[in-house]
Amino acid sequence: MPILIRKRKMSINSPPFGITCLTNVTSRLCPSIHFNRFLLFKLSVLMLTYLSYVCYHMTRKPLAVVKSVLHRNCSDPQGSVTETIHFGIDDNSCNYPPFDGPDANALLGFMDSSFLICYAVAMFFSGIIAERVSLRYFLSLGMLFSGFFCYAFGYAKVKDVHSLTYFMILQGLAGIFQTTGWPGVVTIVSRWCGKSKRGLIFGIWNSHTSIGNMLGTYIAAHYVDTDWSMSFIVPGFIMGIMGFINFMFLIDSPELVGMQHEVTSANPETTYRRIDDSDIEDEDVASDVLVRSESGDHESNPSLRSLRGSVNSETRYNERTPILSGHHTNAHHDESPISFTEAVKIPGVMEFSLCLFFSKLVNYTFLFWLPLYIKNTTPLSPEHSAELSMVFDIGGIVGAILAGVVSDVSSMPASTCVSMLFVSAPLLFIYETYGNLAWIANVGLLFVVGLFVNGPYALITTSVSAELGQHKSLQGNSKALATVTSIIDGTGSIGAAVGPLIAGLVQAGGWQNVFYMLITSNILAMVLLFRLVGKELKKCRRRGNIRIE
Repeated sequence: MPILIRKRKMSINSPPFGITCLTNVTSRLCPSIHFNRFLLFKLSVLMLTYLSYVCYHMTRKPLAVVKSVLHRNCSDPQGSVTETIHFGIDDNSCNYPPFDGPDANALLGFMDSSFLICYAVAMFFSGIIAERVSLRYFLSLGMLFSGFFCYAFGYAKVKDVHSLTYFMILQGLAGIFQTTGWPGVVTIVSRWCGKSKRGLIFGIWNSHTSIGNMLGTYIAAHYVDTDWSMSFIVPGFIMGIMGFINFMFLIDSPELVGMQHEVTSANPETTYRRIDDSDIEDEDVASDVLVRSESGDHESNPSLRSLRGSVNSETRYNERTPILSGHHTNAHHDESPISFTEAVKIPGVMEFSLCLFFSKLVNYTFLFWLPLYIKNTTPLSPEHSAELSMVFDIGGIVGAILAGVVSDVSSMPASTCVSMLFVSAPLLFIYETYGNLAWIANVGLLFVVGLFVNGPYALITTSVSAELGQHKSLQGNSKALATVTSIIDGTGSIGAAVGPLIAGLVQAGGWQNVFYMLITSNILAMVLLFRLVGKELKKCRRRGNIRIE
């Protein structure tokens, strides 16, 4: 039958206008063609959210590329900035005020932090707002304003604006509206996709971060030596266009097009009641009993039969209710958004949030300072330095997918993160020591560093956040995901704000100080997950013992 969407008065809870028009057109022009509506809508959501976050990261990258021309060595025909900042060459005629003094690196660090601090603070509120409004409007407006502020930064050169306050305010406002992106896209994708192979799906989908970085780098590098204002104007314009496309076509919830039943059918939930988190050991045993009992292995073990009976008795009690634990008196769970305090109390949220603080600190220090580091330590031009820095993002794509696959197979996300952090710490030292010896060494090491640095960051911000946002302690409440995601990413964003700021301050003593900071951060991120790793290993041993029995 042709695609039809019931005509009704347009409102915030109506299907997007563009979708309504397309369905009406196809029903009239192709009435005999059958479409899989659920698949088409799901693919459109994945594509639009992917392109949206590509744009979010694309507009964050230009400043990192343009730093190398805002302050450089004017006596060097190629515009090297190496000596200018540290040895005070008097000729600053080629520099752009207010970044023409010896404190240029510190000012550029403050610019990064202005964006990131506002981003981090606003992120905690963004998720709470996202749970209470239409995510299509939320994303669309956020993208339009983010694109405008990026555009305005480049337009300052056109109008010959040299006010540091102007640039700081623009960066702060851009940071605030950029927070509309992550809680919005993760929540929308989680509404349309179930838990099966979540790590792999999110790992591939999360490549938008690296693709956005590379696209932003490429556009900014293309204009950096000729007219750096266009490095901001072009990405800002593209993001504004993408925001309008989202407003016209993004279906932020399956219910808007009558697809909620298809989502449930495609991703059936388990029907048994999980044991409460207050007794993690019983939970592990009960889960394993249920797994093994499907194949009949429990019949040979009286203790397992007893535990199976105990779980089944509660399952029968709740076989018609979606409540997972705790309360048995109400057949309809509470769908009101949870509070900030309730979200923080979800087991694992604090550990992964603090781990992301240090992990994102490392990732964003690379994001904002890598092109300048390459320019200062190699004979490459600003454009070629920016292009080489994209290798880090290519490695990040592979790392995100690898982390997702390993997490899916092992069901041990904390152990996956710790393993990659353990490898990345010495790799940072190796890259700082040997990366600038040859071009091929720089490329190879940068790829491997990107793989292991981005893997844990990508896994925590996607699959882990989505899993915690649908934790069984929430008793099936679907209005918690954006809040949990914003808490985890907001905590990480504080680290992202601190990292580039510290890098700008300690770099005066040499780039090795920056890398020592990054290595220390990786070690701390690893230590913060040790408790969860211990629980995962304990659960793994229990499963092994039950299989042996």
